[in-house]
Amino acid sequence: MEYIRDYAMYASVFGMFSFVWFGWAQEGPRPNWRLYIGIASGIALAVCLTGVYLSVTNWEAPSALSEASAFRNYLISFYAEFALAGVGAFVLSRSKRKAYISPWIAFIVGIHFISLKSVFDDPSLWILAALMIAVSIVTVIIAPKLRVANSAITGIGAGTVLFGFALLGLIRFMGAI
Repeated sequence: MEYIRDYAMYASVFGMFSFVWFGWAQEGPRPNWRLYIGIASGIALAVCLTGVYLSVTNWEAPSALSEASAFRNYLISFYAEFALAGVGAFVLSRSKRKAYISPWIAFIVGIHFISLKSVFDDPSLWILAALMIAVSIVTVIIAPKLRVANSAITGIGAGTVLFGFALLGLIRFMGAI
């Protein structure tokens, strides 16, 4: 990936979704985890806002999404992810398996990063995909053993993974300027 604005957007978008996943983790963690999840959430928001600032101040810089085919492929990936996640969440909810919605969403988000590798020409997105998918699978094994909600483990895992990639976006941005 060669676009400085995209690195800033990585920090912004991955920071925002890290914040969101840490928020979802608050649904049913152990009580002594809440403070740490809240702190992680606040730090993720700070990284997000830093990414927003860097994105806005470099808005005229080129982006991989400036190419029509890349933007079209991005939208296809996004809408497919959104539809699959929504349909799966609906089915899980209707079949009284709401506890599996957060791992399902993490799984679908992971899958969608596979297609985004070619959009952004960034092989690190395959690593992000693998980690998100792993979080979704590990959740259903670990959460019952720890006696916490699946969303606690999924949120902490996905939030941490996305936070790492938000930081990677900032590091890549700083290295590119």
